[in-house]
Amino acid sequence: MIRLCRDEDIEQMYQIINDAASAYQGIIPDDRYHEPYMELNELRSEIQAGVVFWGYEDQGELIGVMGIQDKGDVSLIRHAYVLTKLRQKGIGSQLLAHLNELTDKPILIGTWEAAEWAIRFYKKSGFELVTSEEKQRLLKKYWDIPERQIETSVVLRSKL
Repeated sequence: MIRLCRDEDIEQMYQIINDAASAYQGIIPDDRYHEPYMELNELRSEIQAGVVFWGYEDQGELIGVMGIQDKGDVSLIRHAYVLTKLRQKGIGSQLLAHLNELTDKPILIGTWEAAEWAIRFYKKSGFELVTSEEKQRLLKKYWDIPERQIETSVVLRSKL
């Protein structure tokens, strides 16, 4: 079942994000990976900044999360994670399809350039990579991330 995440889900969301983000270790630049990957206060800050998290719940347990953030003329997909032991079961696809239905705006997704599995997932879901120049412009306009992360990321957009 896909449902809106609640305040009482924060700790479970934190656990899912950091479990799933372990896939980045040794893949993304060492200076961008740390443990925990996302601190609890950072998760709370993202929610305060307007990221609305939806979760995939199975038998009362939250096992995947994905956020959507309205940025005026576009929507951003943010922080898409499924528990490591439950990957490749369609959970991420169902969450992404659900979030896609929540907006009629173009959707942008940022991810690490080295996270080839994530890029394949988003392409399979109908998104396309933007050019390097467009990536720079979009990341600076819609995200609040350091320059080093901009250098090592890609942006995908919903096909028009």
